[in-house]
Parts: sequence; structure tokens; C-alpha cells
Amino acid sequence: MIRKIYADGTSEFEFLKGLEQRNIESNKKISDAVSEILEAVRTEGDAAVARFTEKFDGALPEAVEVSRDVINDALTEADADYVDALLNAIQNVTEYHEKQKENGYILERENGAILGQTVRGLERVGLYVPGGTAAYPSSVLMCAIPAKIAGVKEIVIVTPPMKDGSYNKDILVAAALCGVDRVFMIGGAQAVAALAYGTETVPKVDKIVGPGNIYVTTAKKLLYGVVDIDMVAGPSEILIVADGSANPKFIAADLMSQAEHDVLASAVLVTSEESVANAVIAELRAQVAGLSRRDIIEKSLSDYGGIIICGDIGEAVALANLIAPEHLELQTADADDWIPHLKNYGSLFIGSLSAEALGDYSAGINHTLPTSGSARFTGGLSVRHFLKTVTSLRCTPGEGFEKARQAAEILAKAEGLEGHAQSAASRLQEE
Repeated sequence: MIRKIYADGTSEFEFLKGLEQRNIESNKKISDAVSEILEAVRTEGDAAVARFTEKFDGALPEAVEVSRDVINDALTEADADYVDALLNAIQNVTEYHEKQKENGYILERENGAILGQTVRGLERVGLYVPGGTAAYPSSVLMCAIPAKIAGVKEIVIVTPPMKDGSYNKDILVAAALCGVDRVFMIGGAQAVAALAYGTETVPKVDKIVGPGNIYVTTAKKLLYGVVDIDMVAGPSEILIVADGSANPKFIAADLMSQAEHDVLASAVLVTSEESVANAVIAELRAQVAGLSRRDIIEKSLSDYGGIIICGDIGEAVALANLIAPEHLELQTADADDWIPHLKNYGSLFIGSLSAEALGDYSAGINHTLPTSGSARFTGGLSVRHFLKTVTSLRCTPGEGFEKARQAAEILAKAEGLEGHAQSAASRLQEE
């Protein structure tokens, strides 16, 4: 089911190179197909969206936009325990993201210049929420809550209809509780295009966030510039660093929690103890037996799962920094000593109780995280993704202004930009 790799300076890197094959690369066939969809939606609007929805999702919904009454009814009829769980998660996610707010400032300089920075929320954002058989209402929370905190004026959801054209009630409940403004029953690349360009029905947005399949991700990538996006995300991944003190039962459960996402998901354990590796393999065999997504888990673990056995935890930490995983768990007796040495990860889960699943749903941190090694240079979704920073300059006359004006004139001439130099020179103050 899952292979063991003995770190010898070669074997582990060959394994890691194999993982790179699952990353989303420039697939010309997919890019061409998505490009055709984008162009059709840009030129035909709603008609193209309807055509592709029927083709790819199986049936057209009765109404593309879900009415407010339907959304409210979904909340009224929802299971009480489900609503309570959502409310608990919303409280935790809100409290965590409130700390990410940013403020502007005014800087008055001695040269008479008054410099300002204003931070404001975007006007309208679109959230892509996977629906149908792989519905993720938790993604509504992770995207809508930081957007609300940032001060976004309007939040729009697109989510694929079910095969019979109906909607996913769990997603509607989450949308209602998070204060989402509008919900549209469309998915795939056509939904991304509708948000980016706007149609007769779907409003044009400033930014698109949220997870999706390779067609959704390719559409976001191709439309960047027409609209802003959160990140280009690949298949889910987890890396667990563990020593002899770790609980094999917990490790196996957490490896499977990521493997069940997708056959392309990557679940890797790096340990200094072969006894832990063997115990985890035994646990995997026992635990997977009763899971509904067993086939997906077993294929994911077989193709892209691995247990790397290394000399010590120092080697494991070095590998973790090289891999830069989306989710990184640290299950060692001396975890606090190793935390400062870990540099590259989307989110870090410390200790045996810190299951990655808690981060996905209810603890408060965001589950929209960088994948495919991009944690080397970026972090997860946050309030900052829904903000824009604008600057201002006001100059007042005086000796300080004249020095700044003269400096601008000299530098412009050095760059050969005579128009710039003339602009600065025209402000010369007469004695």
C-alpha cells in the first residue's frame, strides 16, 4: 500500500522527484480546452455557461442563482448538530483572522512631503466552492470569513450543481451563516470565466479564491491579470516528521485523511525509527478497511505515499524544508527544539493532538494553503488576500521640498527620461 524508503542520499530524492509528476504543470491539452471555454464565456456569456454546465455537470439547475428564500430555508431545515459545528468553527476562524487586520498610516517628513498609505477591502470577490460528490462547505468558511473581516463589499459563491441539477444544502447553510451575498449554481472553468468577465447574470469580480480541480486551477491561472487570484494550488499533501515517541495510530489516520482527497494527493512520513514505520504500515492496513473512500486512499498511498526512514530528526527536518509541504506535522518528544529549524510549510501542526483535520475545519487557521513546494515563497489564504494598499503624496513648499525636487530631476536625467525631469523642474520654487 505504501512504500518504505531508506534515506541514503539517493533513494529519498528519487522518491521526491516522483512526487513532482503530480504537480500541475502546463498541460497543453488541458490549457487549450480551458482556453476555448474561457473565450466562449467571454463572448457568449450566460449561453456558454449553460452549455458547458449541461455538458460537464449533467443537468442545468432550475435557476442559476439560488434565491435568498432557498438559502434561508436550507438554514432553517439544517441538522442542529451540523449548524452548531459550523458556528463553533466560524467563531474560531473569525477570532483567528481578526488578528490579521492591517491599518494605514500617515508619514510627515521634514522635507514637507506627507506620505500616506490606505488599506481597504476589495469591492467584490468570487469564491469557488467544490460541490456535487466532493462538496466542501468548509471552504465557504475559510474564504468568506477573512473576506468579510477585510471589508469586502460583496461576496459571490459559484458552486457546481449536483448531477440532477439540484444544490448542495450544506454549502447553502454555510453560505447563510457566513453572510455570503449571492450563490450561483455553476462550476468548472466556465464558472471561473463568468466571475472574471461577468455575464448577463453573474457579476464581474475583482478576485477569485478557493480550491478546484485541474480545469478550475488552469482557468484561474490563465485569467490572472483579468482578475486577481489567491494562488495556483495543486493536489493536497501532508508530511509528518516523527520520532519513537509518536503514536502510529494517529500518524496513520492523518496520512489517510489527506490521501482520501484525491488519487493525486501525497501523504509522506519521515521518521528516524523503523519500528514506527512498521507500526504505521500495520495501522494503515487496519484503519483503511472501514473507510468509504478506501480505493482512493489506497491508490494515493501506493502512487504518491511513502515512509522515509532517515538517520535522525535533523535529517527529517532538512527534508521537510526541501519539500515545503502544504501540511507539516511535527510529532516528536522535543518538538519545541525543532520548530525554529522548520522554515517551509503552509501550516505547522505541533504535537500528537494537533490533527491536520482540525486545521481543515474548526481550529481557526485557514485551510487554503500553498502546495507543490510553493510554501517556499508564499503562505496560506488570509485577510491580506482581500485587501489592497493604495498610497498618497502631498507636498508643501520649503527647503526640504526643493531638495527632493532637485533629486528627482537629477535622477530622471540619469535615466534619460527628460519628460520626468521636466515635470520635476517645473516645480522649481523661485526665491
